[in-house]
Amino acid sequence: MAGAVKRIKLGSQGLEVSAQGLGCMGMSAFYGPPKPESDMIALIHHAINSGITLLDTSDIYGPHTNEILLGKALKGGMRERVELATKFGISFADGKREIRGDPAYVRAACEASLKRLDIDCIDLYYQHRIDTRVPIEVTYLPRFQAENLEHNKKLFERVNEIATRKGCTPSQLALAWVHHQGDDVCPIPGTTKVENCNQNIKALSVKLTLEEMVELESIASADAVKGDRYVGKASTYEDSETPPLSSWKPS
Repeated sequence: MAGAVKRIKLGSQGLEVSAQGLGCMGMSAFYGPPKPESDMIALIHHAINSGITLLDTSDIYGPHTNEILLGKALKGGMRERVELATKFGISFADGKREIRGDPAYVRAACEASLKRLDIDCIDLYYQHRIDTRVPIEVTYLPRFQAENLEHNKKLFERVNEIATRKGCTPSQLALAWVHHQGDDVCPIPGTTKVENCNQNIKALSVKLTLEEMVELESIASADAVKGDRYVGKASTYEDSETPPLSSWKPS
């Protein structure tokens, strides 16, 4: 199946990646106990052999264990076949979790990730986002709280009707919508099962008309969904303005 996934340019500096990536977080953390290492390595290899070459991890996944897993999976010539993305930004100094972006911290975090991944170069290194006040393990997402769930379920049912009409699953429809935002957009759905990986790849062949895009967006717009994505003041790229460079005073 190698080569079954088209490739796109990501960003403006020439990085080329598969049009869909693989989010690796759930293999090691947050969605139940860590999965068997051998099974996850087999899944990663299956994704690569299917043409999925953008692998996304983070130093916080585990913490640290997901990067170690990726390092093991990329032995034996696999490293040269992928574009590896990992993230920084969460410091655990003195037992406290905080967002950091100062150069000294970023360099130290990068060096630690390189060591865990057992590689000498990270293809895409970017800043994470998280609510530093609440451990991720004990957060309940607002969109799934009782007062919002019933409303959002109705939106899902309408989206599911379109998926049925298109002969695909709702998750494939959601991925197809993301792909239709442009060739500079690369979703990174995570999974721990080969069959789900295959289903996600098939989303690349789901074609949406302009009318279907409008219909989807009228049902499931950001304003229509009830409940914030995160609890508290978790940062996202919509509300992550930084101070001007002129205000930076290096220590």
